[in-house]
Amino acid sequence: MKIDLDALLALEAVVRTGSVALAAQDQHKVGSAISYQIKKLETQLRLPLLDRSGYRLRLTAEGEAILHEGRRLLLQARQLENLAQQLSSGWEARLLLVVDGILPLADSLQALKTLTDEGVPTRIQLKIEFLRGVQYRFDKDGADLMITKEYSPNAQCFAQALPEVECILCVAPEHPLMTLGRPARLSDLHAHVELSVHDSSETGPDRHMFGGDRVFYLSGFIAKREALLMRMGFGWMPRYLVDKWLDRGELAELPYEGGSRYRFTPWLVHRLDRPLGRAGQRLASLLAQTTPTSPP
Repeated sequence: MKIDLDALLALEAVVRTGSVALAAQDQHKVGSAISYQIKKLETQLRLPLLDRSGYRLRLTAEGEAILHEGRRLLLQARQLENLAQQLSSGWEARLLLVVDGILPLADSLQALKTLTDEGVPTRIQLKIEFLRGVQYRFDKDGADLMITKEYSPNAQCFAQALPEVECILCVAPEHPLMTLGRPARLSDLHAHVELSVHDSSETGPDRHMFGGDRVFYLSGFIAKREALLMRMGFGWMPRYLVDKWLDRGELAELPYEGGSRYRFTPWLVHRLDRPLGRAGQRLASLLAQTTPTSPP
């Protein structure tokens, strides 16, 4: 069965205005066209939609049920028309962003919220990966944008450096490594459990790992912080995620002869062979303004 949207519009206009004549004015049509459309709809549905026995047209019980659902259909049709108009104006239908989980999720979420507040029609998906898994997912899924810690340069992509992130080697203050009375050596670290977040591409360990046999892999950096607080082991953490715990003395920076801090530069990357549309350009602009300062 094919439902004529114009006939539904005519029926809705008659009910809303109270007469065929006023509905014709509302729809910029002649009255006979409005009457014909409604009778045609009644024939298609094999249902009486209007009670024409009185002075004023009224919906039948069947007409009320049909118009109730018909209004939802008309709303969806208007939304579809608006979406098509927006997409024809340069808005993408879909956009996929892949972000390294070592970076502040709040920054990406705030950028997405801004797009939502601005009424951007594009459907946007955010995926969280780790280390080389970010670029792996970017390539495998054909994503539009990524923010990655481990970027392998690609001539088909444009990469923009974002503000540096500092990482600190952390441990609970009561952990045995804090009682050595000197900076820890590599052999000291190998005698204890190292806490890490696994590369989600499964192509190898983080290059900043210490190479010991006792390693616990966690699902993310929030879980890793909890494990540190439980004195399960030691490990690198982005500073923005542990500043508060360091200040309160619940975590400590582990002195290490090879250095207990390092910095890395995240990269905001998008493809050159598939230029960003309006939503992608706006999202990239917002992401480029973020700075990793706010702990969750």
